[in-house]
Amino acid sequence: MSRTVHLVLEDGTVFTGESFGAQREGWGEVVFNTTMTGYQEVLTDPSYAGQMVALTYPLVGNYGINRADFESRRIQAAALIVRQHCDLPSHGSSDMTLDAFLREYDIPGISGIDTRALTRRLRTRGVMMGLLTSEDPESGRRRLDDLPRYDDLDLVSNVTTSEGYAWDGAESIGYPTAPPPPGVRRILVNDVGLKYNILRLLQSRGCEVVAVPASTPPDVILGMHPAGLLLSPGPGDPELLDGIVANVRQLIGRVPIMGICLGHQIAARALGARTYKLKFGHRGGNHPVKDLTTGQVHITAQNHGYAVDADGLPSGLEVSQINLNDNTVEGLRHRDLPLFTIQYHSEASPGPRDNEYLFDRFLAMVDDANLVNRAR
Repeated sequence: MSRTVHLVLEDGTVFTGESFGAQREGWGEVVFNTTMTGYQEVLTDPSYAGQMVALTYPLVGNYGINRADFESRRIQAAALIVRQHCDLPSHGSSDMTLDAFLREYDIPGISGIDTRALTRRLRTRGVMMGLLTSEDPESGRRRLDDLPRYDDLDLVSNVTTSEGYAWDGAESIGYPTAPPPPGVRRILVNDVGLKYNILRLLQSRGCEVVAVPASTPPDVILGMHPAGLLLSPGPGDPELLDGIVANVRQLIGRVPIMGICLGHQIAARALGARTYKLKFGHRGGNHPVKDLTTGQVHITAQNHGYAVDADGLPSGLEVSQINLNDNTVEGLRHRDLPLFTIQYHSEASPGPRDNEYLFDRFLAMVDDANLVNRAR
């Protein structure tokens, strides 16, 4: 049975609703996502680790949960906040309800609150820490002061794979050490919180795909004979990842690199750029991004709370794309080295799929770089 539960924000704001999912407390940074579908992908996206996700679409759970749409091994979000959840999903591939899904992975949720008011609060005040509790809200607010802040947590170490694996529609543990067969592009994905759809899309393009732990040393990566390296999305503040940034710095120029979201920020920092925290971040499936070379505008899916500072970019690195809502950096490219990055999610699932062409651009860069290397 559901029970009354309170969402307590650090500024003292309280929203009271009904619990669903795991019947326990939860805490984290409260953020909002504006997508209309894709709640299963949102919940299993490692970029949401440490965050309580409020979905602005009012009805959630109506098409259930299935085993094909996981973006990682488990639910990664700290809690789910909705206006209404559906206990009678209608979809041919549904295996369970949203409530049962949360219970299976011990994740708490709250429903029955005004998610519009919560979203307006976060847009006005910025993202803030929150606590789900059935106890007195005032004591909950005081307890928030003693909990670790999202900005201070190294969340990548919690979500990265512990061992490398080859991808063939699923994880298959084991590093390849021998060179790939002739004509096969081996793409390594540095897992700082990857989504499975990155691996699916690379494999569908004929690549041998290998995921490696976030802290894998450069010599180990190069020893696997990669044709290219993709730096994945992930959670948290890039300023806490100096070790990973140092590793990537040693790989730039030695292997073609594409960075996505947190991977974009890591590559930028490795080259000497700065990052900063946004007031309430970009999370949703309808963010307009302009390509500064072509003038074309793309609709993108995004999930990030930090951005690269366009001021003071190092020599050779230039802004290639911007967000039309707030002019933040959405893409970078290097004029001399085989490297480009994007802040949004080209692997977005369930979509929009407009930006999957960027994987083709990455592989064309990989092929061009390897032709140059063979000619030397």
